[in-house]
Amino acid sequence: MLVAGLQAAVWAEPPGDVDRMALAAQAHGAKAISGWQALRPVLTAALVQGEVARLQAINDFFNRRIVFRDDVQVWGQIDYWASPFETMGKGEGDCEDFALAKYFSLRAVGVAASRLRLVYVRAQMGGPGGPVQAHMVLAYYAQPDADPLILDNLISELRPASRRPDLTPVFSFNADGLWQGTGVQSAGDPLARLSRWRDALAKARAEGFPP
Repeated sequence: MLVAGLQAAVWAEPPGDVDRMALAAQAHGAKAISGWQALRPVLTAALVQGEVARLQAINDFFNRRIVFRDDVQVWGQIDYWASPFETMGKGEGDCEDFALAKYFSLRAVGVAASRLRLVYVRAQMGGPGGPVQAHMVLAYYAQPDADPLILDNLISELRPASRRPDLTPVFSFNADGLWQGTGVQSAGDPLARLSRWRDALAKARAEGFPP
C-alpha cells in the first residue's frame, strides 16, 4: 500500500522507472519518502512543459529543498557523489550532489543526455578578486553549439554561460563522453576515468533513473 501511494499518477512514456523510484525512496528513509512525494508532481508536470521550464522547475526544486553541506559533514568523507535519493534522504549535499540530482531528474523527464553536461569549474566566489574554489554545475545545450544554460546551487536564476564570468570550465562529462572544458575535444571514456561518476550512474540506475 505504501509503495502504491508513492508511485506517480500519470507518466507519458517516462524514461524513469517509477516503481523503482518509490522503492528507493523507502530504502533511504522518511526524508527521502517526503522528497519523492514532493518531487513526483514536479516530474509529472515537467513532462508536458517545454525544456527550459523543465530546467527551471528541477533547478528550483533541489535548490530550495537541499541544504548545502560539504561531504565531510554529510558523509564523513572528503569526496562522495550521492545518488538523488541519497541526497534527498539526507536533505543535504554539496555542489556535486545538487548537479547530479538535477541531471538524473531531467533525464527522468526525457531531456536527452546529449543536451546535458556536468561541468567541473573553478568558481570565483564573492566577485572579482574573491577566492577561487572547485565547483560543479549542470549545463544544458539547446543545440550542440549553443551558449549553454547553467543550473547552479549558488544562483537560482538560469543564466547562459556567457553571463557567468565567475565560472571557468575545467572539464565536462555525461553518460556519453568526457571533454576538456566545455568544448568538443574528447578527454577519454568518462566511465573509465571517473570512478565516482561510474558509481553514481550505477546507484542512480538502481533507483530508477536513466543514465
